[in-house]
Amino acid sequence: MAYKVPFIDPKLHYQNLKAEIDGAIQDCLCNGDLIYRHQLREFEKDLAEFVGVKYAVGLNSGYHALLFALMGIGVGPGDEVITVAHTFVATVSAIIHCGATPILIDVAPDYNIDADRIEAAITPRTKALLPVHLNGRVAAMDQIMSIARRHRISVVEDAAQALGATFNGQMAGSMGAAGCFSFYPFKVLGGFGDGGSLTTNDPQVAQMASRLRYNGEDRETGEYHYHGQTALLDNVQAAVLSVKLRHLPVWLKHRRGVAERYRRGLSGINNLALPHFPETGQWDIFQNYVIRTRARDRLREYLREAGVETLVHWPKPMWEHRGLGLKNPGLPETEAICREVISLPMSAETTFEQVDYTTGQIREFFSRRGPDRS
Repeated sequence: MAYKVPFIDPKLHYQNLKAEIDGAIQDCLCNGDLIYRHQLREFEKDLAEFVGVKYAVGLNSGYHALLFALMGIGVGPGDEVITVAHTFVATVSAIIHCGATPILIDVAPDYNIDADRIEAAITPRTKALLPVHLNGRVAAMDQIMSIARRHRISVVEDAAQALGATFNGQMAGSMGAAGCFSFYPFKVLGGFGDGGSLTTNDPQVAQMASRLRYNGEDRETGEYHYHGQTALLDNVQAAVLSVKLRHLPVWLKHRRGVAERYRRGLSGINNLALPHFPETGQWDIFQNYVIRTRARDRLREYLREAGVETLVHWPKPMWEHRGLGLKNPGLPETEAICREVISLPMSAETTFEQVDYTTGQIREFFSRRGPDRS
């Protein structure tokens, strides 16, 4: 159906940048710059500078960034990696594909890893912590890094949803041994297909990822160092992402403005939790604007009928997907979140008028239900 308020509007997004994007693509095609050309190298340089690290390695997905980051710090069979279950499955799949065991712990009220639960999960086999900066909010990295130093274990940041978010002035993806980003089309910085990047200050991690992405080959010498994978970020995608990266600071400011508009429109509704948490060092960029209510499913249907498109991340806990072979770790907060959260329209193109319509519909829904009903 055609929504009055779409979750995102990729057609409008393209139209707003058409001249710049078409020029970048045409430059690649007219010059035959298709694989590993200067556009990719320039994008990597600009991304590294934006994140505040020495190296960025362009990859074809956020999953490969996670996989290569873990491999780069030596995660392998017999190791354990502590992370969360309230995340996209790629976070856990990367651990498993290293031959390691994911140790899933619960999340805090802001949907990020509950740092107070980390130390209880550490064993002699713990090789790394893998916090997920969900919805554009950085996890409690001061506490996480302190724990990691104390136990001499590495930290890999899943920053797929947090490009541009900061903690105490440091960018997501710049604090651990490596940061992992996704350029899936609906991210704050999205391509016209899949894509990702690993960021790091460690030259060995960067070199390993650079080789692994190209079937294990060192492109400068032609020597093969590993049985690698085909995971290079396409050159044309890199050119498009370079265009978009120049606009990203303005888009992030707009997202925070949209989030504030939602806050004003939705404050004071009983039994509705908003994603405005104490910014104890965090500067959130609102990849998703996630509200929480026990009436989630009924609210979502009401909004659909009113022409407002929403998404749910994720409708059931990861371990309930039997094909993944995960044991139930007993995480009550994760289970409750899966039942209760809903993401509202949020993008660089979302207008205040669309926000006002959406908040008006939500207020109407709750007014019909009465003040004390969950």
